[in-house]
Amino acid sequence: MKFRAKIINKGFVELFIQVSVTIAKLTKVCVLRVCQDKLCFGPTGPRATREARLWCEVSRGAFYQFNMEGVSEELNEIYLELTSEHLSRAVRNAGNAASLKLQLTNKRRPCLTVAVELASRTGHTHLMVHDLPVRVLPRRWWKEYPEPNVQVSDVSVYLPGLRTLKSIVERMANMGENVLVEANLNGKMNLSVETDVVSIKTYFKNLGNPPKSALSVTQDRDPESMVQVWVENRKLLQFFEGQQINPTMTLCNILSNTLLHLVLVHEDVSLQYFIPAL
Repeated sequence: MKFRAKIINKGFVELFIQVSVTIAKLTKVCVLRVCQDKLCFGPTGPRATREARLWCEVSRGAFYQFNMEGVSEELNEIYLELTSEHLSRAVRNAGNAASLKLQLTNKRRPCLTVAVELASRTGHTHLMVHDLPVRVLPRRWWKEYPEPNVQVSDVSVYLPGLRTLKSIVERMANMGENVLVEANLNGKMNLSVETDVVSIKTYFKNLGNPPKSALSVTQDRDPESMVQVWVENRKLLQFFEGQQINPTMTLCNILSNTLLHLVLVHEDVSLQYFIPAL
């Protein structure tokens, strides 16, 4: 097994930093799946868990160099389990780096080696190297870490500004433990919280819906009919507090009373967050 990748574009270096910090804030331990055309960061633990789950992809296009050899020609992938915070710390100060390298190495044990090339004021460069311990997952375990099976949504709507949403969810988190998320096919979305003494509801309209050709939503639904899902406020707030990406597209998919599925896309990066209903 071999893996080596290099980023030299400053924008992509900063984007990879944002991705790494986001993953660390949303999950303590993750599985890094090295594929021929992308890197995937997924959750550990049983699939039936009621916790929110992360899935993030960084496409090969973000890298100047990307070389990998999997366990075999038929199974040309590598699965690595690592502590998310270790990766975040290793790249956090790489904002002004000339390059950022990732490599699977053996330093008495398997490691993901992160090499950050920094330029000094004198024009010279120096290298910061971090050897992050990883666990190479055997093939018999791969089936425990599948790519998410995105179910058909009942409604899909573009999200309003993430800063605005974060501020609203923060206030609601101080009011109650659970939040109701509603949306329809006319670009409307509501957030509400109810307690014995107070009821708060925030309305958004004209958000827009993705084209039907790009959607996996159920058809023949009344456009004004609101689809809803109750979720834990702390899980929704964790997402808005944790995500560091500046996305070009943000999407909210709702499977009625079952799942809240949030999607962020920025160039060669996509981030999905799955919050199960109460």
